[in-house]
Amino acid sequence: MFVSCRDTACAVLLSMVFCGCAPAQSENATAPDAPQAKASAGAAADSGEKVTLRGVPMNLLRDQEAIWTSPAHIRESDLKYLIPLGLATTVLMTTDHQVMSSSKLNNTSLNNHAITASNGLEGAFIAAPVAIFGLGRLRHDDHATETGILAGEAILDSLGVNEVLKAASQRERPTVDGAKGKFFQSGVGLDSSFASNHSVIAWSSAEVIASEYPGPLTQITAYGLATGVSLTRVLGKQHFPSDVLVGSAVGWMIGRYVYHRHHKGDFAY
Repeated sequence: MFVSCRDTACAVLLSMVFCGCAPAQSENATAPDAPQAKASAGAAADSGEKVTLRGVPMNLLRDQEAIWTSPAHIRESDLKYLIPLGLATTVLMTTDHQVMSSSKLNNTSLNNHAITASNGLEGAFIAAPVAIFGLGRLRHDDHATETGILAGEAILDSLGVNEVLKAASQRERPTVDGAKGKFFQSGVGLDSSFASNHSVIAWSSAEVIASEYPGPLTQITAYGLATGVSLTRVLGKQHFPSDVLVGSAVGWMIGRYVYHRHHKGDFAY
């Protein structure tokens, strides 16, 4: 399998960032479901020669408009992944209580280590765009600079969507009321379990990075670590399986949309 030097460098950088952020605090933060942000392969990029920080505020406003209105523009081709996602979410919701009530997850040591890991990985997915952007500026590398900006933009877009829907879903955490996972519980406040904000952040950031550097090492590193975030949220009993599935899918779709909508350069890879 051919592996380019740039792919290897990006994978190493990601690994270094994640290792450096491993001891992150164990406080958790979650957010709810997000609408599907579609990103057609033929979507045209914005006019302009390169992605800049100055253009991010306007891009965020346009992104949010596109994301929230995307259900009105769903095409038949989108159903090939939206229908399986809907079915998988439904199936997982019927088993959420059983999974989270399993004696295998009633292990305080396992739960605490999983929470620490998920928070460390989430912090790394937030730090990675900053590190890549900084490296790009230092080396005058427009590709790395664009990657950092768009990955950060995807995270902000995801958080914007999730914060709104978080207040709407109001799902109880697995640690509440015997892991029944009830929705629309006013006592939940802003601490809704649906969907996993950690997963949304990880997958939105990972998707942009893996799209900018589509080599095997970068993709395995980015998607593998994002999967680790989703799994550890369940092992830490912070989220139900359906929470992390939806969070992962939403993050991936928003990251994909941001990349296809704003990617400028025809970089040699």
